[in-house]
Amino acid sequence: MGRLADESFGPTALSPSHAILLTTINENPGIGPNELSKILQIAPSTVTRFVDVLEKRGLIYREIEGKLSKIYNTEKGINLQPVIKSCWDSLYESYTEKLGERLSGVLNDLVKESSKKLE
Repeated sequence: MGRLADESFGPTALSPSHAILLTTINENPGIGPNELSKILQIAPSTVTRFVDVLEKRGLIYREIEGKLSKIYNTEKGINLQPVIKSCWDSLYESYTEKLGERLSGVLNDLVKESSKKLE
């Protein structure tokens, strides 16, 4: 699955994990690193590393307000969202082709259910 995801996200020059973070920021402008960590269920240090990478690529920027850091997508990051959506669609098509419709549907349902329970 990892190989399929990496291939599908090739057009973004991002890993699927970075794409998820970028999309989450786009959906929650001004989100803080701690909130990102909770939403994505990843360690704060991982959020920091991902944010650093996306910031260096000009896809996001941080604003500091006192002790709080707020993260926003740049125009470049916002404009990448349709490409990211297309990559998710491509990934779905790739694993549906290999697994079939029924197993793909089961896999999607299990991932969604697992994510909800882990929240």
